[in-house]
Amino acid sequence: MKHPREIIIAPLVTEKTTALNTKQNSYCFQVSMNANKIEIKHAIEKIFSVKVEAVNTIRQRGKPRRVRRELGKRPDWKKAIVTLGQGETIPDFEL
Repeated sequence: MKHPREIIIAPLVTEKTTALNTKQNSYCFQVSMNANKIEIKHAIEKIFSVKVEAVNTIRQRGKPRRVRRELGKRPDWKKAIVTLGQGETIPDFEL
């Protein structure tokens, strides 16, 4: 089994994710590309000691960028939206 810190890379704190947090008790994380929903759920529960209700994942394509004359591309990455149980919170969301 993978270490939880290998699965969860970083939290995503934006205006949209903050709104999700206040309305639906959901948190967003950047996760490993080869992690599945079950691994993400176990990693969040182990790191933060909370009960996870649902996990939704999204594979984000890297945006094309120009690097001098060449056309480059940012790397692809995976985002997980984790919904916690009733009354559960993550106290210090900035890892």
